[in-house]
Amino acid sequence: MDGIGLAALEARLRQDLAWLELPARSWVPERQRHGQPLLPVVIIGGGQAGLALSATLKHLGVAARIYDRSPAGYEGVWATSARMETLRSPKWLPGPALGLPALTFRAWYEAQFGLAAWEALDKIPRLQWMDYLRWYRKVLDIPVENEHEVTAIRPQADRCVELDVRSARGTETVVARYVVLATGFDGLGGPYRPAMARQLPDDRWIHSSDAYDYDSLAGKRVGVIGGGSAAMDSAATALEAGAARVDLLIRRSTLPRINKSKGAGVAGHMHGFVDLPDAWRWKIRHYINVQQGPPPHGSTLRVSRHPNAHFWFDAGVESLRMEGDRIAVTTPRGVFRFDFMVFATGLAIDWSQRSEFAAFAPHVQLWRDVYQPPPGDEDPELAGSPYVGPLFEFRERVPGSCPGLDRIHCLNNAALASQGGVAGDIPGISLKAQRLGQGIVRGLYGEDIDYHYANIEAYVEPELYGDEWTPATGTPE
Repeated sequence: MDGIGLAALEARLRQDLAWLELPARSWVPERQRHGQPLLPVVIIGGGQAGLALSATLKHLGVAARIYDRSPAGYEGVWATSARMETLRSPKWLPGPALGLPALTFRAWYEAQFGLAAWEALDKIPRLQWMDYLRWYRKVLDIPVENEHEVTAIRPQADRCVELDVRSARGTETVVARYVVLATGFDGLGGPYRPAMARQLPDDRWIHSSDAYDYDSLAGKRVGVIGGGSAAMDSAATALEAGAARVDLLIRRSTLPRINKSKGAGVAGHMHGFVDLPDAWRWKIRHYINVQQGPPPHGSTLRVSRHPNAHFWFDAGVESLRMEGDRIAVTTPRGVFRFDFMVFATGLAIDWSQRSEFAAFAPHVQLWRDVYQPPPGDEDPELAGSPYVGPLFEFRERVPGSCPGLDRIHCLNNAALASQGGVAGDIPGISLKAQRLGQGIVRGLYGEDIDYHYANIEAYVEPELYGDEWTPATGTPE
């Protein structure tokens, strides 16, 4: 069966929005600070989380400005540094659809290819997901200021936030009442690059998240450090580009088999995790961290189908050095020699990698500041995570040390320990965007209550005109 076509789907979506009276009319008053426009909300990041939040706010009558440093259509990792063939999430998850069936990936896919094609689809192709997000932005008319990089964020004592924004026009300073960091999986840091990697010449290694031309690895022996999803995607890409051999050096004695995060994939967890006591939040997230998630089934087969792919377990890297023109890597399994290496060592919260956060980073309260786990349950990753509030807001480590800090909201992976799930991840993205969007709306309304009360007092549109009745005369019988 052929699909109905995108034009018909878009007409359906417009009708759904009209029936729901969305978007709501604008109601936030224009304000200024020192003669400069005071923006209601600035969102940093135009990927799926930023788009979902912007759409939520738009539907609630609030205009948000989005800045993204990437060219239009290349926000996030999907069409740049990501190397998986398909998404890892099940295809039926609603993603950033915000409760609108016509806005789901499934509706978009079926409209073009039909029901039979949807039923035959296993996982969503990565680049097709990016095409869907481009359509999402277009059909909801979400403005994004592309190729605009936020270079500094400064909370202010009068509870607003200054931002320096660099573009082709130069650098300008804007001021916002609320700022949201919708900055994805590397939201408060970036790639974890082991110190030993820096012993190698820069042209002999990359991190798995780096943009890189894998075709240059044709005919070379490549070592991949790690056994997770990124390691499989990098190894497979190298093999498909013609690498002579790829060796995966994996610390563990085997790959984990079960993705414990899926065990938390229920509505109760999505809605209720944020309200749990700290001890329970730590216990759940620590357990999932320790168990670790396996690489996807398809990603692993994508590697193992190549006869020149080799999985080495109990092969943690002890040291490495240049040996002539080869990289010599010492492990408990012996010494490996490579032409090139890929470090699939994950992402880390590392404020030093994000100079734009320098003005407030030292003041952010972390989990280590508020909770000490039982002996044996220590977890450096959780301990170094920000202890964000119910609306993803940062909190001060020392009260009064950084006024305005709570006007910056952490809608990215760093909120994992506090919020559960991943703020920018597909399973919980609509819920998290709506939770934050509704909280911002409550804040904007309460802060301008004098203005809104005056509007109520000034409202004069009559319901009745005085000629709808005739007053009774005389006396009652």
